[in-house]
Amino acid sequence: DEGDGRTHTLRTKEDADDYRYFPDPDLVPLDPGDEWINTVRSQLPMLPAARRVRLAEVTGQAVDSEAIATVVERRQDDYVVAVAEIGGGAERVLVHVKEAFSEQGSEPSVPAADLAALVAMEVGGELTSTQTKTLLGDLVEQGGGDPKAMAAARGFEAMDTSELDGFVDDAIAADPDAWSKFCAGDGKAMGALVGHVMKASRGQADGKAVTAILNSRKS
Repeated sequence: DEGDGRTHTLRTKEDADDYRYFPDPDLVPLDPGDEWINTVRSQLPMLPAARRVRLAEVTGQAVDSEAIATVVERRQDDYVVAVAEIGGGAERVLVHVKEAFSEQGSEPSVPAADLAALVAMEVGGELTSTQTKTLLGDLVEQGGGDPKAMAAARGFEAMDTSELDGFVDDAIAADPDAWSKFCAGDGKAMGALVGHVMKASRGQADGKAVTAILNSRKS
């Protein structure tokens, strides 16, 4: 069933007249014991359904989500779990692997520790989502690396609150109409203000932090 990804019995043929055959007298009945069945079962790999459940529990995502299905289908779920166990945000790890590791196979070339370090920087506010995406591309292309050193080489540095406040001041001054609309409850106007900050900062500002500052000023 493509809907739930499982195999279901539709109908059975168990009697002789179903197949129009007669039992072979040389074949004895097969009655495997529980011990043999359990031994064989223990040697089987984790099935896709169980792997989806495990990955969903680790990342906090819905078991039927596209990201879960895609990563399990690529057999990259073990990698995601390994990265999540090292540290960082498991949900972000899942997103990055789904988006950037489509050609990596079941054993990605990027060491789990390197991706975990990158995600930790993103979650910790040291990198914006745009910067993280850029460094992720570098990691995939180079087969790993030190995210902190790579960020420094590209000039990616986290902005402090005073710098962000300055950019927000400039955005409000440059587009007072958008600010008025935003204060009046027009959520779409925020996009213009955030966009101005991102352009002025050349993508260095953290969009979430800018949004938080705008909301705090409005209230």
